[in-house]
Amino acid sequence: MQLYQAILLALLQGFTEFLPVSSSAHLALCPWLLGWQDQGLSFDIALHLGTLLAVLVYFAKDWLYLILRGFGIEREATPSYVKENPQLLWHLALATVPVGIVGVLLKDTVETVLRSPYWIGIMLILIGLVIGYADTKGKRNKSLGKMSLWDTMTIGLAQALAVVPGTSRSGITIATALMRDLDRESAARFSFLLSTPAIGGAAAKALYDMWKDGGIEAGMGMPFAIGILVSAITGIVVIAYFLRFLRRNSLRFFVFYRVAFGIMILLLAYFRPLAD
Repeated sequence: MQLYQAILLALLQGFTEFLPVSSSAHLALCPWLLGWQDQGLSFDIALHLGTLLAVLVYFAKDWLYLILRGFGIEREATPSYVKENPQLLWHLALATVPVGIVGVLLKDTVETVLRSPYWIGIMLILIGLVIGYADTKGKRNKSLGKMSLWDTMTIGLAQALAVVPGTSRSGITIATALMRDLDRESAARFSFLLSTPAIGGAAAKALYDMWKDGGIEAGMGMPFAIGILVSAITGIVVIAYFLRFLRRNSLRFFVFYRVAFGIMILLLAYFRPLAD
C-alpha cells in the first residue's frame, strides 16, 4: 500500500464513520472505483483503532462520569444528563449486545454477499429515506437525561443493522433516536457513546485475528501508524463539527447525499460490474 492511499483511506474513514453516510460503503467502494487492491486486514484494524481513539478522546470526560455514576459515585462536575440518568452506563452496555450477536452470526455473509455494490447502493438509499423520515417526524423534545431503558434498547437493536454495508452506524442509530423523540444533538451524542463499545469490540476481534495470522503484514507498519493517526484526528474534528452542526441544522443534506450516492453506485455497478 502506498502512503498516499493510506492517507486518503484514513481521511475517508475519519470523515464518514461519524457522519450518517456509511463508512463501510465508502471504504468498500473506494478501491473498486480507483482500481486499488483491497487494503487488507492490518489496515482495516488501523482504521478501527483510529476511530475508537477518536471517540475515546472526544468523550473521555463523558465516559469517566458515566462510569463513576454507574457505580454510585457523583462529582460536582458530573454532566446534568448523567445525574438525571444514573443507570445510563448499564443501559449502554445492554444496548451494545444486539450488534455483537448479529456481527458474530452474520460475519461471513456480511464479508461476502452483503459487500455487493448493489446491496450497498440499496442500503444507502433506503436508510437515507429512513433518516429523512425520522428527522421530519421526531418531536425532538427529549434529552439524554430523560432516556428510558426501552429507548436505549430500541436504538441498540437498530445498531445491529449497521453490520450491513451501506447502512451507517451513526445513521441508523441517530434516526432511531430521533424517532424516540430525542433532539438532534442528543441523538448524535448518544449514537457516538453507543458506538464506542461496538467499535472497541470490533477492533479487539480484528486484532486477535491479526495476531493469529502472524501480526502486521510485511511493509504495512507505516501505513498502519498513519491509518490510526489520520483517522483519529479527522474523527475528532468531525465529531466536534457535527455536534455543533446539529444544534441549528437538519439532516436534509445527508439524506440527499445518501440517495444521490446510492443511485450513482447502482448505476456504476450495472455498467461497471466487479471483476470475478
